[in-house]
Amino acid sequence: MKFLLRMMWLLHWLPLPVLGRIGKGIGSLLFMVMAARRNIALTNLRLTMPALDESQRRDIVRQHFQAYSRSVLERAILWWAPPARLRKLIQVETSVGMPPGRIPVEAMTEKPTILLCPHFVCLDVGGAAVAMEASASSMYVAQKNKVFDEVLRAGRARFKPVKLFTRQDGIKPILRALKDKLPYFMLPDMDFGDKDAEFVPFFGIPAATLTATARIAAATGGQVMPVVATFLPDYQGYRVKFYPVWENYPGPDMVAATRRMNEFIEERVKEAPAEYFWTHKRFKTRPEGEPSFYSNKR
Repeated sequence: MKFLLRMMWLLHWLPLPVLGRIGKGIGSLLFMVMAARRNIALTNLRLTMPALDESQRRDIVRQHFQAYSRSVLERAILWWAPPARLRKLIQVETSVGMPPGRIPVEAMTEKPTILLCPHFVCLDVGGAAVAMEASASSMYVAQKNKVFDEVLRAGRARFKPVKLFTRQDGIKPILRALKDKLPYFMLPDMDFGDKDAEFVPFFGIPAATLTATARIAAATGGQVMPVVATFLPDYQGYRVKFYPVWENYPGPDMVAATRRMNEFIEERVKEAPAEYFWTHKRFKTRPEGEPSFYSNKR
């Protein structure tokens, strides 16, 4: 692992178009050899995008493997490139009422703020963009390899102090961070089982979805500000877009609020379908009595 990390450190010196093309090439290879993950992604697209034909879905999955591989290699830039280079590569888009072209630090620190960050392959870019300007907090999955874990944590916290929580920490540290006006990155669009979740439609398919976004907003009186990071065309860099704070959220119905969240994510997926994290078994947990969508997949 140390050798691989040294190689990755060397990669951060490459121009982004060169590094991006290397990542794209690796992704094309992985699409061919990683049959199990390819089948998971194709299954997800058959469920969520039935109007497409199989050739179109395969094209999206191939592009997804390319985008994901790019994002992994390009983390070298996020972890080691100087801030001046990152600022040139990251294009910030904000909504009306926010400072144009700048991270809306004041808006996200004036009250408890949940930064809703769906699982697009460039989500770490959004984290880096915020971390260069303000401290934040997020859920964190500890890595099995201690060396890689240390590098990952250091990379995410190299600009401003960042609080990283694990699922084992529970919700109390998150509530304390929000109370201290520390923005919290929320990534709720994965299948973590049926605990603290409801079966809410995602592209019309019942999906076990955490209601934590709505519940935490209700408990803290906090606001939800979505942020989505995607690639700019032609290897120019990245776009980090901050959306308007959701009004009247969550309201009294936590399930309805969670459905509103999924609807928002659906719209963003339609805008950049190849960059959403399709290789995750998003519909793994099924309502009682329903068969698995993935059980017969390699």
